[in-house]
Amino acid sequence: MGGDVRVTVTRTLSKDQQARRERLIGAARELAAEGGYPAVTMHDVADRAGVARATVYRYFATKDHLLTEVAAAWARQIIDGLDTAAPQGGPVERLTALLELIVGVAADELTLTSAIIQAVTADDPSVDDARTALFLFVRDRLTAAIGEPLPEREEIEVVLGHVLLAALVSLASLRRPVDEVAAMVRTAGRLVLAGALA
Repeated sequence: MGGDVRVTVTRTLSKDQQARRERLIGAARELAAEGGYPAVTMHDVADRAGVARATVYRYFATKDHLLTEVAAAWARQIIDGLDTAAPQGGPVERLTALLELIVGVAADELTLTSAIIQAVTADDPSVDDARTALFLFVRDRLTAAIGEPLPEREEIEVVLGHVLLAALVSLASLRRPVDEVAAMVRTAGRLVLAGALA
């Protein structure tokens, strides 16, 4: 027969469980912002969140899984912030505004960004579902920012997602200046859309 079979179990959390899960995500985010990837241990997250250490593992299989959930919560917070002050203009302006906003926020919290990039790009199977959900959320928001029907929409979302990931790696790992990275995403967004809308 051979091969591993992977099963994902989804369950609805009670209000208390949801609050505990959010406390754990908040604690991990604080630790990552303070000391980067090495500062986030399941032991320290539990202590900071005020829960038993075994509790962390009820919600998150690994440190990388937890930090990927931190990334998802942070992405929603950043992008929801843009929704309240939606940029004006056409598709290119809206898309590049979103890309530049994400780059700017990531640059403002470089230690956290670096920890998240390390976790999200980890070769850790426990991260797969959370990473996929994160990438799909960001891709959907990039398309929503464009706001117009696009031919080959899925391919464009994938390309833009990779551009954004490359931008964040450039900031966090390669320590490129934020102005340079913002110019890169602006140019990439403009070129991708010019090709798609031509």
